[in-house]
Amino acid sequence: MASITTNTHLFGILLTVGCFYLITLAKHRSRLNWLNPLLLSVIIIICILILGDIPYDHYMKGGSVIHAFLGPVTVVLALPLYRQRKLLVQHKYAIIGGIISGVASAIISVVVLSRLLGLNDLLERSLIPHSVTTPIGISVSNMLHATEGITIISIIITGILGASIAPMMLKLLRITHPVAKGLSIGTSSHALGTTKAIEMGETEAAMSSLAIGVAALTTVLVVILMQMLGWY
Repeated sequence: MASITTNTHLFGILLTVGCFYLITLAKHRSRLNWLNPLLLSVIIIICILILGDIPYDHYMKGGSVIHAFLGPVTVVLALPLYRQRKLLVQHKYAIIGGIISGVASAIISVVVLSRLLGLNDLLERSLIPHSVTTPIGISVSNMLHATEGITIISIIITGILGASIAPMMLKLLRITHPVAKGLSIGTSSHALGTTKAIEMGETEAAMSSLAIGVAALTTVLVVILMQMLGWY
C-alpha cells in the first residue's frame, strides 16, 4: 500500500509543507517558543517514515523538489541586503571582522573539541563545515575527503539550534545592535538561522544573508590554507 500511495512527488511535498505549516500555526496560536517548526517537522517526518515503513526514497521524490528551492531562496535574501547597502558600507570593517572571527571560532572549536573528546580524524573533518550553507558545506566536505552524510546532518543540526536558541543567546549576552545580531546568526547557523533573523527585522535579515555567503567563501579559503599547510 505504501509503495502506491507514497511513491509520488506529491507525498513528500505535502508531508513537509503540512508538518511545517501546522507546527507554525500551533506556535502562533499558543505563543510557545519551544514549538520550533524546523526541529519538530524533522522529528515528526522521521517518525511517520519509520512507523509507516515508508522508504526514504519515496519521501525524497517530493523532498528533493523542496530542497531544490534552497539556492533560489538564498538568492532572494539579497533583496534586504540591497536595501541596507548604506549600512553595509558604514559598518564594513566590523562586518568583515565579525564574519572572519565567527568562521575561525567555528572551525577551531570543532578541531579542539574533537581532539579533546577523542573523535577520529574522519569525523573531525566531516564536522568542520557545520556552520556553512549546505551546498558549500558538501563541497568543503568533499575537499576534506570527509563523510558527506555526517556533514549534512551537522549542518542541519547547527541551523536548527541556531534558529532555536539565537534569541535567548543574544539576550543573555546583551547583544542589541541589529548588525551584530544578524551577523552572528548568519555566520553561525547559515540559512536556517537566517529564518529567525528575518523575524527580527530587515537589518538583521540583510546582515545574516550577507554573512551566509561571506562565511562560506571564508571557510573554503581557510580549508584550502589548512590543506596547503598539510594539516588535512
